[in-house]
This record gives sequence, structure tokens and C-alpha cells, in this order.
Amino acid sequence: MARGINKVILVGNLGNDPETKYTQGGMAVTTISLATTSVRKDKDGQTQERTEWHRVKFFGKLGEIAGEYLRKGSQCYVEGSIRYDKFTGADGVEKYFTDIVADEMQMLGGRAEGGGAPRREFSGGGEARQSRPSQPQGGAPRREAAPAKANDFGADFADDDIPF
Repeated sequence: MARGINKVILVGNLGNDPETKYTQGGMAVTTISLATTSVRKDKDGQTQERTEWHRVKFFGKLGEIAGEYLRKGSQCYVEGSIRYDKFTGADGVEKYFTDIVADEMQMLGGRAEGGGAPRREFSGGGEARQSRPSQPQGGAPRREAAPAKANDFGADFADDDIPF
């Protein structure tokens, strides 16, 4: 029997620069505010936009990466889960919070949006996969390594030695 699924996928723009703090144990905790906008037409045919703001938290290596590479206005893809928390403030009033705890993050957009970095995918384990080749900051094309020389097997055996 399945225990349930708590999965969130968001694509949006950062409303502010990331805020990174560290726990006493040295783990990074980065918080961003991510805006998602949906567009629909109302009954009169008028276009209506609705923007939702999501508080997203990144932990550990993913938190360090998010704090270093994300900036206000940058677009990103986030996968994670919803977490609801409440706490009682000093004034005795209960406050409720909804957070998205991110497991994976992918920076979207390119240089035109001020990102300057190639699009990369990050997951909670900290590994990164580059989605397209990058260029150095100067804009010069990146040099590719010369192809490896093919082995010269002809000296070791003749075609007659191949069993098929």
C-alpha cells in the first residue's frame, strides 16, 4: 500500500535575491521567493493573470548552489514537496507557514536574462548536469579537445583471424 505522494513542480521567477543561512552544524539553508503566474480568460473574454508567491527552501549542497547562482529575476525550475508548519509567537498568536522543500533545481534562461551561466540541473545530492556547452566570460567559443587517435589494430592481427 502506498503511503502517499507529496510532489510539487514549479517554474517561476525569483522575487528577490536568495537568503542563505547556516545551521549550527554548518549546513546551508537557502530561502527564495518564487513567483508563478497563470493566465486565463474570464467569462467576458478578458485576460486575467494571477500570480502566486511560493517560499522555497533548499538545504545542504543544493542550498549552497542556489545561494551562489540564483539572483532576483532569474527563472528556475524547482521540484520538491509541500511542508506546512505552525508556531506560536511571543505574543501567543499561532502563525502558519507553507514552504516548498526543494529536492531538485534547474536554472533556466540565458545571458539575456542576466544569468550568465549555462543552464544546469541540480539535485539534493549536489551533482550538476550541464544542459548546453558554456563559453568563457569573454564570449570566445570554447575549445574542444582533439579526438583521440584510433588504435592501430592492423599490426596485431589480420582479417583472417576474425571468427565471423
